[in-house]
Amino acid sequence: MSSSSSHEVTGLLQAWCEGREEALQNLVPLVYQELHRAAGRYMAREQADHTLQTTALVNEVYLRLVDIRGVSWQNRAHFFAVCASLMRRILTDSARSRHSLKRGAGAPHITFDETMVLSGEPAPDLLALDDAMKSLAAMDERKSRVVELRYFGGLSVEEAAEVLKVSQETIARDWRLAKVWLLREMAVENNDGA
Repeated sequence: MSSSSSHEVTGLLQAWCEGREEALQNLVPLVYQELHRAAGRYMAREQADHTLQTTALVNEVYLRLVDIRGVSWQNRAHFFAVCASLMRRILTDSARSRHSLKRGAGAPHITFDETMVLSGEPAPDLLALDDAMKSLAAMDERKSRVVELRYFGGLSVEEAAEVLKVSQETIARDWRLAKVWLLREMAVENNDGA
């Protein structure tokens, strides 16, 4: 996004924060493509049987943004950080819902023999990632935020540094360490669950 567009987005966010509803109408076309690209990246990582579509994810983010009150939007990067957090929650909620349905909520009774034939579905990776991120946040909140901004928000190192008000080197280091930690944590969870 160009510098002028970035300033325009920041101005519209501030106007929206001041209560001017038309600012949101002008903001949406400026950020839609970028939100759609970020949502597309998430959806590409999802399991093939995922029912939520990219456009539906963007629309759900938009609906939740409209309901947000009292946010003092700082700039474009802050906006996309909030959107990243919303996308993570939406995808995690969707995965939890699918997972609970797989566990039997409203499902017909199946005998043990039928279960042997139907079993073998992989565990939802997004749920494991969410659990691991909660553990990481308890240990190191900033590293968890870096993962959320980079992985779920698609923010660059520079943008994440701006949001968290730290150096780009710190973001790069936190990103490397967090990825290794999360992979190890998720492997431990998978081995414990097996």
